[in-house]
Amino acid sequence: MSKIQKPATKSRNGLRVCLQQQYASTSDFSLHLDLDIPSTGVTAIFGPSGSGKTTLLRCIAGLEDRLTGNISLHDDEWLSPSSCLPPHKRPVGYVFQEANLFPHLTAKSNLEFACKRATKVTPSISYEEVIQLLNIAPILSHYPSELSGGERQRVAIARALLIQPKLLLMDEPLTALDETLKQEILPYLEKVCRQANMPILYVSHSLDEVIRLADSMIVLDKGRVIEQGNTQDLLGQLGTAFSHHQGASVVISGKVSERLEEWGLSRLEVNGQDIKIQSGEEKVGDTLRIRVQAKDVSLTLAEDEKSSILNRLKVSVDDIARDPKDQSMVLVRLLAGDTPILARITRLSAHTLDLKKGQHTIAQIKSVALLR
Repeated sequence: MSKIQKPATKSRNGLRVCLQQQYASTSDFSLHLDLDIPSTGVTAIFGPSGSGKTTLLRCIAGLEDRLTGNISLHDDEWLSPSSCLPPHKRPVGYVFQEANLFPHLTAKSNLEFACKRATKVTPSISYEEVIQLLNIAPILSHYPSELSGGERQRVAIARALLIQPKLLLMDEPLTALDETLKQEILPYLEKVCRQANMPILYVSHSLDEVIRLADSMIVLDKGRVIEQGNTQDLLGQLGTAFSHHQGASVVISGKVSERLEEWGLSRLEVNGQDIKIQSGEEKVGDTLRIRVQAKDVSLTLAEDEKSSILNRLKVSVDDIARDPKDQSMVLVRLLAGDTPILARITRLSAHTLDLKKGQHTIAQIKSVALLR
């Protein structure tokens, strides 16, 4: 495990959380946190069930008691040893696992109710912008019972935004949806996360969602922070909770340099090298984040390009470690410029290639294996 990264000083721009909570009836769990969270972007709260993810969000929203410590946002104190701001006075938008819409109101009336509770006189995001962002204009006249699960959750997200919060809390907003609905709503969540000018805390146990949405991560276990940092950096390290995860992956960001329309592919420029991915709705100049799973990366020392594998990146070996869950495998940390890539290969393969730190090699990645 990597060392916990603790803040050195109090943040003057983002969310500051330093608190303790002890449950007398549950002796094996107590919350003990010391966190600085950026003022913009998405911070994923990740960890197993019972690690304290939802409890952390409830503490920030003012829904938990028996707390000691400090919570502040932009230096506005919500909790201190001498005071505690009640939940209804905290400028927080909260999206729960279930949409929790008022069943007797239409989608539009649910949103109008949120507008009346808005915490800002001058909205940071307008009603029209929210409707367009989440593409819910066609369903505004419908009651919750007439909406699909994905549509209800999009309305719930819109309602949370229209409160005009300074902080958005999202507690596993996709967990109640089946896989088809998750894939339907994820693009809308991405838009919200990229365009909302506020910190977003996103609780999830899904590595797929975290990789797709999060700029930074906080990993909890039994109420404690065990890892914290930039998403790309954490995923690209060996010896973390993620490197031994079944879906061990890295996030690679690059700019779309060309669309190969004839082949249904797009070319992504990453540190002076090209990665070809299956085309979507991206345009030339767009920045994309893609997920590369360690199991989908193979290594070769040969320069021969007569292969069905299109993506062949020149990399150097940065580190090698045995997989503690499978002694026949090793994890290899590679660098393409300053971009980390993980490869999960057999110990025999590593021995055959005589892999060593600093060695130059070629990472092969199938285009069809790349995930958005």
